[in-house]
Amino acid sequence: MRAILCDAFEGVDNLKLVELDKPSVGPGEVLIRVKAAALNFFDTLLLHDKYQFTPDLPFSPAGEISGIIEEVGEDVDSSRVGEKALSYIRWGGTRDYVVVPASDAITMPDPLGFEGAAGLMITYGTTIYGLRSRARMQPGETLAVLGAAGGVGLAAVEIGKLMGARVIACASSDEKLQLCAAHGADDLINYKTMDLKETLKDMTHGHGADVVYDPVGGDLSEEALRATDWYGRFLVVGFASGTIPKMPLNLVMLKGVDVLGVFWGEAIRREPADHAENMKLIMSWVAERKLKPHVGRCYPLEETPEAIRAIANREAKGKVVITL
Repeated sequence: MRAILCDAFEGVDNLKLVELDKPSVGPGEVLIRVKAAALNFFDTLLLHDKYQFTPDLPFSPAGEISGIIEEVGEDVDSSRVGEKALSYIRWGGTRDYVVVPASDAITMPDPLGFEGAAGLMITYGTTIYGLRSRARMQPGETLAVLGAAGGVGLAAVEIGKLMGARVIACASSDEKLQLCAAHGADDLINYKTMDLKETLKDMTHGHGADVVYDPVGGDLSEEALRATDWYGRFLVVGFASGTIPKMPLNLVMLKGVDVLGVFWGEAIRREPADHAENMKLIMSWVAERKLKPHVGRCYPLEETPEAIRAIANREAKGKVVITL
């Protein structure tokens, strides 16, 4: 089978297209023929060993996949052969076949194709965990989303609206903001041309946002923190800017703000029941056609390095997907 492999933590230029043996399925497992694999910002970090998890070398990028179950192991219902499924696998998705525990292979919702299904688990799982489980956001509250046109940011715009929030999308260009508006954002802020803190305050009549969803980091984090309301919740999701900010804790005290870490990859291990409840809600929204992942661009397997560069350079709008 074909696979994109990283055999040293030397960045995207080290990725190679190779041939590997097809994996064998064991008890309680299923073999999935991968049709699409979605990339995320953390893939750029994995290639430099700068993420919270360190994969064993060699490894393949892409932590979420969709495809067709071709074989099942012992103790797995044989009727699952031929089933369209999606799965979160941490990494290892840019290859023709993957083996996963049968319990991790989730039946694909009917309204989705393989490309959309591949991008469902991580961005939407992270977002609903952040907004529902961590911030406990309520209908009628104001949500400010930084990096709102990226994969996880756009998911926050969509889920925020489904949860009944007023959503203020914040991004670096008018083109990106138009994408956010098309996905339900109520208000738009171009933080390249507008002052983020002052505009957020103006849009909320001086109060500030109830919830800030921040996958960007850098200087924008402090600006957004200064524009939170009393008892606001600031969600630390990631650092796509490449800079981890040092936040002034006096602001946290003076505003009574909760700064909440959103580490979905660890939360699903520690709190599986909450994760299951969140994903059930996501799947119901998809089935009801209230939620549809936006695939910004698809790349063939051999162009995986170019796809990862697009994410690293913050050129992506929506999900970046590898098709096989």
